[in-house]
Amino acid sequence: MNRIWSKLFFGLLLIRVKIENLEQLVNQEGPFVIVSNHFSYLDIPALGLIPADLVFVGKASLGKVPLFGYMFRNLHIAVNRNSLKSRGESMLRAKEILDEGTSVVIFPEGGINSPEPPLLGRFKEGAFKISQDKQIPVIPITLSYNHLILPDDGRFLLKHMTAKMVIHPPIFWNSINPQSVEEVKESCRQVIQEQLLIDNPEVTALSASSINE
Repeated sequence: MNRIWSKLFFGLLLIRVKIENLEQLVNQEGPFVIVSNHFSYLDIPALGLIPADLVFVGKASLGKVPLFGYMFRNLHIAVNRNSLKSRGESMLRAKEILDEGTSVVIFPEGGINSPEPPLLGRFKEGAFKISQDKQIPVIPITLSYNHLILPDDGRFLLKHMTAKMVIHPPIFWNSINPQSVEEVKESCRQVIQEQLLIDNPEVTALSASSINE
């Protein structure tokens, strides 16, 4: 259902999505916890093109979106980010989904929060704690141009260009040399940010360093 809806969505928009390194997913045994940058409303449909069973953890308000909202309410995990109870329940549900063999997609920025895309906002720990608890690999994904194609500026004006998704190698939890949640979180953040800077060269390394201060 994710792929059918996403293909229809991008087909109607006449936007092509280029996926790099898809073998990082299809050649690995899942499930996975997938984490990605989140700058645009295009991000969920873009990730929906991945040929794997995926459940998204997203804000409850997505359930109100026409057509897509019905699918989201019934197939994915809606969370009220202002409710501690809802956040806890969504994490428990994500673990159940992983136990069933389905991969989970979580945006570790906690929503479209970056004030200056393509510079990342701070990552929250939830996705990485789930991954550690279940000893399931994390796969970072970079969505390089969605913030240019459909910026989160309230105008909903599309720029027609090819979207790009880069799937990075999975990060496994090492029992011999244990990693902390913080280390894995920062590794994922660094991988995604480096790819964003490569694909958006107008953003200087100096500007990128400001988000780490």
